[in-house]
Amino acid sequence: MSDNTSLEETSGIPAPEGASDLIDTDYEIGQDNIETNIGPFGLDIHNPVFLISGLSVVAFVVYALLAPQQAADFFGWLRPALTSTFDGFFLSAANIFVLFCLALIVLPVGSVRLGGADAEPDYGYLGWFAMLFAAGMGIGLMFFGVLEPAYYFGTPWGDAPLGAVRPFTEDGTLIPENVEAAKRMALAATSFHWALHPWAIYAVVALALALFSFNKGLPLSMRSAFYPILGERVWGWWGHVIDIIAVFATLFGLATSLGLGAQQANAGLEFVYGIPSSVTVQVILIIGITSIALVSVLRGLDGGVKILSEINMVVAIALLLFVLFTAGAVGIFTDFAKTLVAYTEEVVPLSNPFGRSDDGFREGWTAFYWAWWISWSPFVGMFIARVSRGRTVREFVICVLIIPSIVCIFWMSVFGGTAINDMIANLGDSAVKANVIDAYKPELSLFAMLESLPLAAITSTVGIVLVIVFFVTSSDSGSLVIDTITAGGKIDAPVPQRVFWCTFEGLVAIVLLIGGGLGSLQAMVISTGLPFTLVLLLMCWCIFKGLRQEYKHV
Repeated sequence: MSDNTSLEETSGIPAPEGASDLIDTDYEIGQDNIETNIGPFGLDIHNPVFLISGLSVVAFVVYALLAPQQAADFFGWLRPALTSTFDGFFLSAANIFVLFCLALIVLPVGSVRLGGADAEPDYGYLGWFAMLFAAGMGIGLMFFGVLEPAYYFGTPWGDAPLGAVRPFTEDGTLIPENVEAAKRMALAATSFHWALHPWAIYAVVALALALFSFNKGLPLSMRSAFYPILGERVWGWWGHVIDIIAVFATLFGLATSLGLGAQQANAGLEFVYGIPSSVTVQVILIIGITSIALVSVLRGLDGGVKILSEINMVVAIALLLFVLFTAGAVGIFTDFAKTLVAYTEEVVPLSNPFGRSDDGFREGWTAFYWAWWISWSPFVGMFIARVSRGRTVREFVICVLIIPSIVCIFWMSVFGGTAINDMIANLGDSAVKANVIDAYKPELSLFAMLESLPLAAITSTVGIVLVIVFFVTSSDSGSLVIDTITAGGKIDAPVPQRVFWCTFEGLVAIVLLIGGGLGSLQAMVISTGLPFTLVLLLMCWCIFKGLRQEYKHV
């Protein structure tokens, strides 16, 4: 498609500005779509991607509701079976993604500009970073920011990272000589799960989508990235399968995050206001928050997600600063510096997929995390792609990979470091130790840490609000991405389609919570992340081929 005007008119994708290596194809965006009306609602859906994806999701929801115990038993078996079998594969793939992104920073192709040689960024840095964090890791940072460092610090279940020493005896007495080493490894291992590797996964998908849509003139869909190796076959069943896998990965990755968010919001409401924690309350929360997300969907990207993301960014920074200064800024900055050093020293051993004895950590935590990030990658990657037009590849990779990694490490140092310090200083009275180590209640970890600081009721309420708004932005952004894929790459498809996907994201989270809770959520993430890992590995080669051609042309 070499006609820039027709590109923008048929897809809503901005035409390249300046020199660009457009792919000459007879395919027109939306040519396989079905345009129809159901009552007053117009539809513009890709055949067969929307139909297969939509019907499969409806069937899954119905099955899980009709046979919840059978579903719970299946999910309970699925997660450990997959993580114990494919942990080495997940770790090796994530390492490849990191090395690939780092190479793009230094290679000449890093000078290629997304959107054409003369393209200007659509968003300033502040708005861009706000949307990256709110969509990329918001709920996860709230859920795991205290839980993970505190758990690794004192886990009594034999799944410490790299076999790290325990700071407690069997009866709970502190072992002073082990404290510093345990704290160092706890913060380094947490940073490992939230820094370079996940952001490299996101960067690969985002770069592929941005390059082949904004520079090559192809639909904003996962299949477009594979044109260098599939050619025109990418518009047939090869492409259909890629897009359908992406839809499933995105949907279940989001459902996991929404389920975690509902559990944490419910735990906070019980902790602060005495509202009982139960699946019923969590279902009500998901329904209510999904309804708010639908309002955001109707307002659109700039009127909904962008505004909510920026508000949430300000509130999250305010909470971060409150914890930083009330818990002792000097000590936390010291922890942050030590964590950066520890992460740098331990990232290679922690990335090693072979010859390790810490099966509980490697299989139960790392393999799940990499599958989760990979499942999220179509959603976050497409969202990042849509808001990153006008950046050079080098600027894009540095900003998406390096800067967020440092911010995530700082977040974990503040929240996790404060939690660990509380366990050390208040051994017998620490709410963190009581809810993470003595009795494993992961959804309460954030509020247990805040209880040790002033104004706990207020800050816990702020934490609940943050979780809810992150929930809303994730649901809204996710429905936007899934709708784009199932609309054949169109980014201006009718709003009722986004309403459909937003609604079913909430329904999938509900049936997974009913059918086994956290274990079910994690099982579905891993099962959809596994096939999509293969897709991402092939995508790296396609990106390199596409960038090389673009660099030569420009």
